[in-house]
This record gives sequence, structure tokens and C-alpha cells, in this order.
Amino acid sequence: MNFALFSKHAERVELCLFDPKGRRVIERVQLLERTDYVLHCYLPEARPCQLYGNRVHGPQEPERGHRFDPSKVLLDPYARLIQGKVSAGLGRSQVVDTAFSWGEDRPPRTPWQDTVIYELHVKGFTQRHPEVPEQLRGTYAALATAPVIEHLKKLGVTAVELLPIHTFVDEKRLLQHGLRNYWGYNSIGFFAPELRYSATGTLSEFKTMVKTLHAAGIEVILDVVYNHTGEGDHTGPTLAFRGIDNFIYYRLDPSNPRRYLNFTGTGNSFNSAHRVVLALIMDSLRYWMEEMHVDGFRFDLATTLARNASHAFDRNGAFLSAVRQDPVISHVKLIAEPWDVAEGGYQLGNLPAGWAEWNDKYRDAVRSYWKGEDGVIGELASRLSGSSDIFQPTGRGPTASINFVTAHDGLTLEDLVSYEEKHNEANLEANRDGSDNNRGWNCGVEGPTDNPSVRSLRERQKRNLLATLFFSQGVPMLLAGDELGRSQQGNNNAYCHDSALSWLDWENADPALFAFVAKLVRLRNQHPLFRRRTYFRGRAVREAQMKDISWLNPDGAEMSDEDWPRSSARALGVLISGRGLTERDELGRLVEDDDVLLLLNAHDESVAFALPGSEGEHWDAVLDTGREAFDGTRYARGATYPLAARAAALLVKPNRRDPARTGG
Repeated sequence: MNFALFSKHAERVELCLFDPKGRRVIERVQLLERTDYVLHCYLPEARPCQLYGNRVHGPQEPERGHRFDPSKVLLDPYARLIQGKVSAGLGRSQVVDTAFSWGEDRPPRTPWQDTVIYELHVKGFTQRHPEVPEQLRGTYAALATAPVIEHLKKLGVTAVELLPIHTFVDEKRLLQHGLRNYWGYNSIGFFAPELRYSATGTLSEFKTMVKTLHAAGIEVILDVVYNHTGEGDHTGPTLAFRGIDNFIYYRLDPSNPRRYLNFTGTGNSFNSAHRVVLALIMDSLRYWMEEMHVDGFRFDLATTLARNASHAFDRNGAFLSAVRQDPVISHVKLIAEPWDVAEGGYQLGNLPAGWAEWNDKYRDAVRSYWKGEDGVIGELASRLSGSSDIFQPTGRGPTASINFVTAHDGLTLEDLVSYEEKHNEANLEANRDGSDNNRGWNCGVEGPTDNPSVRSLRERQKRNLLATLFFSQGVPMLLAGDELGRSQQGNNNAYCHDSALSWLDWENADPALFAFVAKLVRLRNQHPLFRRRTYFRGRAVREAQMKDISWLNPDGAEMSDEDWPRSSARALGVLISGRGLTERDELGRLVEDDDVLLLLNAHDESVAFALPGSEGEHWDAVLDTGREAFDGTRYARGATYPLAARAAALLVKPNRRDPARTGG
């Protein structure tokens, strides 16, 4: 084994080899070889399972940015496994054998336009699953079990996006209050899977999970946190980077190098503008792709990563340029959370080609519309049609928009229709944490209720939000548990609750809601016009007599310039031509679809929509959130469709020659 550690400012490094329990140092080896600030040594007798760490000697001069402390045994930034109590400073790096039989494993490579993302927490997803063996619940192995695969397949998702699984740190404050960092956005080991999610403590368990999901046609996307580390601010623990070379690995305040520039709100910012730090990030990404076979990454607070040496966001800076030029990383799914908390941090739409972005403007517009706010119908139309105003200027299409109504960070879908205020008292921060901009509507009662009319309205609102999500242009992302009716009791920042508050409650799941979501995914898959790679043009297409998209008033006429800004406008028809597609099939023929009419009504009263069309044509109603027992009805051209208050409906006019491909 070759052991190596970069440190420009260290005076010397001791490699500490531990006994199998990681408690006692059995040998210390000086790293005497030095190559370009990399100190290294070769130990021919070292073997897999060997536990080790480093004591790094150097100046303890915080005023100059140096925080060396040889009393600390530090983690190897490139460790493939980390054992022990990391948060207590007792973590040990472990030598591993990475051998694994991948067999015929192949990445699904689902095209962006066909992708449906499912955001889940490894532990929370199966911790209470009654059909998963108890000893496997909450682990990587659990995600490879038959009940989980069956759920994902029936739902129709094509990719799971795992909340952070890099080894991470529990903050001292949380532990002192009986809490812990549940979400995991506090990484310390960028190559090592978090072992609290492992039933076996091996790399092979994670690899088996990936291989099994791939066999089911499901991609694995990792939520990665390279913008900061779990060492916190200047008062935080010294676990790795701070003690290896604080001056290099972190962005320090130039006016006071004792302190960190805090673009992330977590106490520090990783210095991705430095070549060594950037190399670490790129090596980590390649490792997870090439060794662990993952299919993509969602970058937490990506703006921080894209800041240059002057700390400004830079589309042509070191990080984004390195990714764009990398022959491996540039070809997988890359998703940015396009903001951080510092000045100039909000960068939605400013990532370069090749990137998709979490679209919070989509989230806010859809929530506001179904809440019943005035004057948002124009904004809603922009988001439904792929947010061309945001992504087209950088040469990207609708699939650059990751559309979501809920995510891990915020209210669940059930809570979005049940609470208007956050209820984060259990976080022990006096309800100060978490966003106050929730745009939720409780349908008349705050929290749980037995009122049947309120409960019915909430069920309809959930279906309205979900239908809007899956019938929008862009890539839909569903929060795990929303299809089951999961609640967090109004907590919109449950990052610190590794408990039943956060875990999915399978035994009280809503089977009707699950079936509804699965139907939405099927309808999306059956109709290519919901999965366009190019934006609408708003004009007639080929031989069709209609535009590729038309926005209609309830009376069937196109929306006028005067209609859009009307504050009272809350009903909208979206007519999409199935003959306006630019996609081609495997034989090179232009894909043809049915015409669809999406009807939306956020009014408190029902609305009658006049149905457009030509003589002899008809519309088949395939979905209506306002009807509990809906089995479809056929409507002739010129008829009116009665859409209930606060409801959405989808109607299909068959165009395609193959009748088996139409309908819901």
C-alpha cells in the first residue's frame, strides 16, 4: 500500500497504524518522501482492513490561517471507508479491497426527457418497511430488496436521488440535545459511503444496491456536498482538512484568516478554486462513477463550487470548466442547486450547457397558483411550458429544468395542504429555523382534522399539485413518501430528526394516492408531448391546423394580452398538439402523438370549459382530480367540460393510428 497526503504547509506527517478496533496505535511511520507537497510512503505489508490516520505537524497560527494540531489523528481525504465515531474525533480511515463482480451491469442511461427522479433518504425510506427484513432496514442492502424494487417499478420512477451518503458529521449541538444530523449535508469523507446506512460495513453492499437498481432499469444519482465540510466554523472540530492544511482547503476571510468565508451558512466554504481541492472533488466524482457505477450527481449549493478565486460566481471558472472538459464526468446526469446564501448566490438559469438545475421558480409558481393567489397565471404558464425564459438563453432545452413541488428541504406534500405555518419546535431552535416562504394552504384548518370537507379538499389539492408536476415540460422530481401521504407534522426543516417523524410510514400509506401518482407517470410515458426536448414555438406545425401549444380561456378562445394580467384569472386551458413534435423514433420518423387538453381551475367555484376541435372530433377525459369515482367520459367538439372547483383534468383527442397507444 502507498500512503500519501497533500499538505503544502505541514512540517512533518506521522502515519498511525491502529489495531483492528481502532483504539490503539500499533505503529507510527514518518512520511519522509515528498513530491510536490505530497508526503508519502510505501508499506509492502499493509493489507485491506488496516485502520490508519495521520498526525500532521505544523504551525498553530490561526491569525495566518494555519491550524495544525498533531494531537489529533486525522482522516485521509481519499479514504475509501471510514470506521469509528467520526463526530467524536475517533474516526479511522480503512484500507479496502475494492474488488467486486459487476457481471453484466450496464448503466440505464435514461434520456433526460424520459427521466422521473425520486428523491429519497437511504435510512428513512425502509426503516419502517414491514416487508423488508428487520436486520436490513435503513441500509443500502434494503434498497436492493424485492419490496423496494417492486414499489419503484410500480410507481414508474427511472432514477433514485439519494440524500448525502458520503461519510458525514453530527454537530455537537445536536448531539447534546439528543438529536443528530439526519439529512447528512455535513460531509467529511468524499470517497467513503456512510456506514450508518450499511448492514455489512463493506463497499460491496453499496455496489450490490447499484447493480440491483440498474437491473431494474433505475439510475442512481447521489446528492453530493462539496461546498463545505463537517468541520464547521473556527470553533468546530479538527477532523481532517483543517488539520491537514487549513490555508489551502478552505476559503478564509482575507481580512481575518482566523475566520472562514461562509457562503454556505454552515460555517465554512470548501476552496474549490484551488487546484488541489478541485482535483480532490474531480477524483471523488470519477471514483463514484467508475468504481461505484453511479449515474449522476446533484450538487448541493453549487454556486459556492462555481465561485472563482475572487469568490464570485464564474460560469467559466475552474470547477465548471473542469467538469465540462472531463471525458467521464461530463457525460452523466449533472444537477445543480443553483444558489448559496451569500451575495450573488442566486444563479438559477446561469449554469452552462450540460447542466440541469433545481427550479425553485417552478415550485413557487405551482404552489402559489393552487393556493389561489391572484396574478400568477402567466408565471404558471411559463413554468408549465419548460421555463424557456430561464434556460433558453444558455442554449438549453426544457430538460434543464428539474421541476418539483416538494423536496427534502421544506414541507411534504401532505403538509403543504395541511399547514400554512411551519411547526419546527421539535428542532429546539424556538421555531426560528426553516423557511417562512412555504406558500402552503391548510384548506381551512391548521394541521390534522376530522372535518370531511377539509380532508376531501386536501386530497384534491394534492392531486392537483401532482398532476401539474407530471404534465409540465421538464424533468419531474417526486419526494419519496409524497405518493403515500407522508407527514412531518408541519416541520419544514426536519434535518435533525432520525426518527419516525422523518421515516416513511408504510403501514399507514394511502394506496389510492399511490395509484394516482403511478397513473400520472404512465400518462406521461404514453404521451411524448409531455416529454419534449425543445421548447414550444406558439405557431402552427406542419399539416396541423393548430399551434403546437395554445392557452385557452374557459370559453375556448385563446388568451389575449389583456387576459394574462387579470388578477382574477385562475382558470386555464392548455391545448398541446401531438403533431408538433421534433422527436424521431428509432427509424428516424417524426414522432406523432394525440392532442391533449389540460384544464386547470384554482377558483372556489366550478368552471365550464368549452372544448375546441373540428367537426367529428371528440375528446376522451382520462383524468379528473375533482371526481372521486372517475372512469372516463367521451365529449364531442363544442361540448362543455364541467370542471369542479380547485380541480385539474386531462382530456385526449386521438390522432395516432395505433389505438393501443392512446388513452390513460
